[in-house]
Amino acid sequence: MKLSPRFTSAYADRFTLIKAPEVDAPPAQRDPEVIETVSRMLSDIERHGMDAVRRYASTLDNQSDGAVELAAADVATSGDRLPKELREAIELGAERTQRFAGLQRAHLTDFEEEIAPGLVVGQRYVPVGAVGAYLPAGRFPLTASAFMTVGVAKAAGVPTVLGCTPPQPDGRANDAVTYAAHLSGIDHLYVVGGVQALAAMAFGLLGRPPVDMIVGAGNAYVAEAKRQLFGTVAIDLLAGPSEVAVIADETADAEAVAADLLGQAEHGPTSPAALVTTSERLGRDVVAAVERQLLTLSTRDICGPAWRDFGSVILVGNREDAVAVMDELAPEHLEVQTSEDEWYHDALRNYGSLFLGHWSTVAYSDKGMAGTNHTLPTAGGAKHSAGLSVSRYLKPLTFQRVSREATPLLAEAVEVISASERMSAHQATATLRLNSYAD
Repeated sequence: MKLSPRFTSAYADRFTLIKAPEVDAPPAQRDPEVIETVSRMLSDIERHGMDAVRRYASTLDNQSDGAVELAAADVATSGDRLPKELREAIELGAERTQRFAGLQRAHLTDFEEEIAPGLVVGQRYVPVGAVGAYLPAGRFPLTASAFMTVGVAKAAGVPTVLGCTPPQPDGRANDAVTYAAHLSGIDHLYVVGGVQALAAMAFGLLGRPPVDMIVGAGNAYVAEAKRQLFGTVAIDLLAGPSEVAVIADETADAEAVAADLLGQAEHGPTSPAALVTTSERLGRDVVAAVERQLLTLSTRDICGPAWRDFGSVILVGNREDAVAVMDELAPEHLEVQTSEDEWYHDALRNYGSLFLGHWSTVAYSDKGMAGTNHTLPTAGGAKHSAGLSVSRYLKPLTFQRVSREATPLLAEAVEVISASERMSAHQATATLRLNSYAD
């Protein structure tokens, strides 16, 4: 999430940096060592199959069995091992996310239309056959990840969804992640982590055929594995460190803005956070509030470096400049806390997901309570791509049906174009049908 040199040059007189990032490099830049390690692991696993998966599971996760499928009964009863409040919160998040995904699916409708006499065209939405979901459970288990990947795939009608989640220190799966997967409709859940998990699903090493698509968040190695497996399987999107940006004016609460910036900086020490504001006073108040709040956070060793190295506060002169700067940043998560929220909603174009008003916060989506998907484009990807949704699991398959009566107009035009292109075999397919029509 960075302003390009060309944009900076063009807008040099239209914004001022109150707080600049200390690191002048893209936070999501690819590490050559990570690339080489993942490439070597994928090649090894493709060649040696489960033997390699077990070896990496043992070496990296101290897991002797390699990949263990959880029994359906263990998955179904995982909620019984959770505190009541946590169980109820997971149930709420699963319900909200599936409800929103259901609304998305309902608005993707099949159709067919006769666009000329005898020429019928149409489109059907058909789900992919099998999806593999990676469900992180490391230092910060992403409980809601299953809502966004497994639950949305099921709302799209995907018949088979496999899940992989890394083992905890005791060798078991995280119960909260497992229960979220159960409520989301997981078909099979395996305790295996990292690159070896993605490779096992992609290469069909778990006793089931290879999946068609791999989805889900993860560390740098998981993200790189998805990149290298793309083509062997489809993926949801390439995502780097989590990002947040806020547009705020003088009416915003500096403490709330600071808290929301730190909320996403908590994802990792390379997570960018940016404030674009029309108020210099608010900008400086937010900087002070961030420094003050950091002292109270148990994760300040993560949030602090992220804010120091990749945090920014940008002062602009008016709302139009705020939109221009933010559309250039194209953040993953974008909050708007102003007296003109609806104007910004209409004007902004580049973001993964938008959070409008003081009462909205990215954490509501992160944890699944808002219902919208939290798997979103980063590093400027929002300029051209949207986040994960029901539509990503659906193939819009087109069809056409041509009658005898529609043949002359179509075939004669194809004959002319094919002749001009000197593609005689194409021309012959049209000529054959014209001759049949004349008989």
